[in-house]
Amino acid sequence: MTPVELSRTVLHAVRRAVETGELSVSVPERVVVTEPGAGGCGDFATNVALQLARPAGRAPRQVAEILRAYLVGAEGIQDVVVTGPGFLNISLGERADLVAGVVTEILERGGAYGHSEVLAGQVVVLRVPYEARAEAVADAVVRIVATQGGRGEVEHGEPVNLRPVPAPEDPAPLGADAARWALLHPAPHDRPRITADHLMQRESNPLFRVRYAHARVRAVCRNAGRLGFGAEPGPVEARGVVTALSEHPRILTAAATHRAPDRLARHLVTVADAVLPFLPTVLPRGEEKPSAAHRARLALAEAAGTVLAGGLTLLGIDAPEHL
Repeated sequence: MTPVELSRTVLHAVRRAVETGELSVSVPERVVVTEPGAGGCGDFATNVALQLARPAGRAPRQVAEILRAYLVGAEGIQDVVVTGPGFLNISLGERADLVAGVVTEILERGGAYGHSEVLAGQVVVLRVPYEARAEAVADAVVRIVATQGGRGEVEHGEPVNLRPVPAPEDPAPLGADAARWALLHPAPHDRPRITADHLMQRESNPLFRVRYAHARVRAVCRNAGRLGFGAEPGPVEARGVVTALSEHPRILTAAATHRAPDRLARHLVTVADAVLPFLPTVLPRGEEKPSAAHRARLALAEAAGTVLAGGLTLLGIDAPEHL
């Protein structure tokens, strides 16, 4: 079960509780599931009970216990534990199934992984000033909104509804890719830095880490081909990478609905930082022969590269094969 599928399962539990009269609330459009925090357990957790408690007129733990009854025994769910004020901690049947499910979905959908119809039929009108950063943000938002089934239109003139803090100087000398990153990576209320740091090939440069991670994935895939083995999703011990990849659909939706490409940019950094330490484990070493474990690791690496490439493309930035 993938995080997206689990989110739908939790949402179905809420809907059933409402239909049977155990909860009197409006069913939310979506439920967010994340990795358990401090004091949590299992594979994923959700705070949906805390969100529904006030409109339901019940204590959060009461809401959580009601939802737990609908979740226990659902296909793919092994156990559900209520912790803290009312967090639902969910254990899936097999962690290996989760990994294979996420990787398989990414490899099958390719650049369309994370796309949805959340904004289907909606036209998002962006009125921006004539300013470099506003133009770059609007262009990225149009691309991201399209991944969620919506259509973006950019207009100029007052009253504006998208006005990020302007760049302090012309970013063009940085080159197309670094300039766009400099304008899109900071939050809209933060002033972007137009400095040569964005061109440095070092770990302190987030753009370099993202592009380097993609280039390294492509290199690993080429080398695997030379060794005569391909990718095959399976169990992999790389929780950080899997978690980052499974969050991608949620991040894309949030970036689209909040008109915030910076969320996608920061997520790509998270994916890159998770996958880079993992890549040295993909290829066989010395006289070691390619095994099922190597094929599963390669599949996970390919999935990460797919997400990195797709995200960079949405930001209007090149995803290099070599770096």
